[in-house]
Amino acid sequence: MKSGDIRIEVYRDKLRLRLPRKLFNGRQKVIYTKQPDTQEGWRKAQQQVWEIEDDIRLNRLDTTLSKYKPSCRLSVISSQPKLSLLNLWDAYCDYRRAQISVTHFRENYQRRYRNAILELPTQNISDAIAIRDHLLKNKSAGTAKQLLIQFNAAAKYGVKSRLIADNPFEGLASDIRSNSRHHEDIDPFTPEERDAIIKAFEEHPHHQRYVSFVKFLFLTGCRTSEAIGLRWSDINPECTQIIFSSFISKKQRKGTKNNRSRKFPCNQTLQGLLLSIRPNNPGTEELVFTNSQGSAINPSTFIHNSWGGDRSKGKVGIVTKLVEQGLVERYRPQYNTRHTFITMCVEQGISLPQIARWVGNSPGT
Repeated sequence: MKSGDIRIEVYRDKLRLRLPRKLFNGRQKVIYTKQPDTQEGWRKAQQQVWEIEDDIRLNRLDTTLSKYKPSCRLSVISSQPKLSLLNLWDAYCDYRRAQISVTHFRENYQRRYRNAILELPTQNISDAIAIRDHLLKNKSAGTAKQLLIQFNAAAKYGVKSRLIADNPFEGLASDIRSNSRHHEDIDPFTPEERDAIIKAFEEHPHHQRYVSFVKFLFLTGCRTSEAIGLRWSDINPECTQIIFSSFISKKQRKGTKNNRSRKFPCNQTLQGLLLSIRPNNPGTEELVFTNSQGSAINPSTFIHNSWGGDRSKGKVGIVTKLVEQGLVERYRPQYNTRHTFITMCVEQGISLPQIARWVGNSPGT
């Protein structure tokens, strides 16, 4: 097991730490921890690695290594090594890695959240209040709240794993109110608004090509990126069942958000739509919905050209125009077609667990 440049090794059924030669002018140094080759032993050895790494980073390494030898640690054996927030986050990431999609882990846990930690003025976990105040001063309230939620989750993991004694981040996020609406806030279109949007796409000379795409979003409640990435090979020949197993984002195909494929049954309306646009003998990788060039739809282009428009460029999208005409009460992005499907399923008496399976949510979301 490797942690930075310090390696934890098993030697005669005990754990020892092999330090990098560059710290000792090319000489090899090891520390015998006297910890057994057990899960608990590895945990304690990892804590010692973090302590040494912090000392290296802060230029206070005891090059005699006396500080780190077991005989010098007896007086503090009941206390826990001081962990930096970054160390704790890296440990939490190792725990979360197998539970979330590769893309979500890489883009958020390894980059977004970790970079936010690196930007903090302090890495001391006990400075949670100062960290909160720094985030509120330098980030939006929504971003600060989201980061504190993640730090709280990491600290809860740290307490349960006995890496830290208590969680100073508990409750900090709940005190923050954000005025910005999150894209997951439920705000569905009414049936009348849905029908007006579909009709407007059907009648528009330039945006008409997207009418099947828009209908599909309303009929399935899938994520926009899932519809963009849908292939004909994901739909059976009779168009009675769809398997959502991937999506396209930034021109790359990726696994689903929760890294699980799901089956979606097609009702007669959805089946009729798919059969009406299905080509003869479609290719394995042939997309169901494409732009005017036959390539994958760019969601940004779609929303700024067809759906919402861009007034800075003199473009008025279909939904924006419908709002002006009074046929749609207020503007909402195409993502809210998902909310519309979910809400209509609830109103029809379909159970929440069943809806969650169809749209790829956990029942509590």
